[in-house]
Amino acid sequence: MYTPDQLARRERSKWTRVQIILAPIQFIAFLISFGLVIRYLYLGTGDGYWAATISIWVKISLIWALTITGMLWEYDMYDHYFMAKEFFWEDLGNLIAILTHNAYFVAKWVGADESTVMWVMVFAYITYLFNAAQFVVRGIRSGRQRRALQQSANAQSAVRS
Repeated sequence: MYTPDQLARRERSKWTRVQIILAPIQFIAFLISFGLVIRYLYLGTGDGYWAATISIWVKISLIWALTITGMLWEYDMYDHYFMAKEFFWEDLGNLIAILTHNAYFVAKWVGADESTVMWVMVFAYITYLFNAAQFVVRGIRSGRQRRALQQSANAQSAVRS
């Protein structure tokens, strides 16, 4: 998954820490926003539109923040800002998620009614869930790889002693 050099780069990159902090914040914002959007759609009365809208703006801001800092992280790791071959599928998933999130602005621009705009966001949030799952799986695999490399290094160190 990662070469030893890439693991070292990952640990040195300030963007790793930024991603570790922003990702759960974005997930919490997603949960809140998704709840507000569903509440608005479920009630069908128009109540809660502005709360849902503000939560959408926060969520879109966070996905952009994570995308930009993720591109900086990717440059630290692979010397590419986006679509490095080692991170292609994660970047593709992120691209789909960010495009669907920004479909909100397209829907608003073309004059879609409030309910349609909220359904656009439900779809965007589904793409976010798939993308987030990809990153969780990669994180779990990365953690296993780091532990295995550390155990191997410890074993080699013990043999030399």
